[in-house]
Amino acid sequence: MVLALIPALMLSVAVPLVNRIEPRIFGLPFILAWIVLWVLLTPAFMYCIYRLEGRS
Repeated sequence: MVLALIPALMLSVAVPLVNRIEPRIFGLPFILAWIVLWVLLTPAFMYCIYRLEGRS
């Protein structure tokens, strides 16, 4: 499913695009905050996929 590709792409392809230190988010450099955000969002995407696949 296409939804499963979004976190993978954001953690691999988009990282060079957001490779900067400023702005800091909660004291973390932007790139680290970006990675933490997508690591935390990945289970939400997987849950959505689970719910959508269950209806089929």
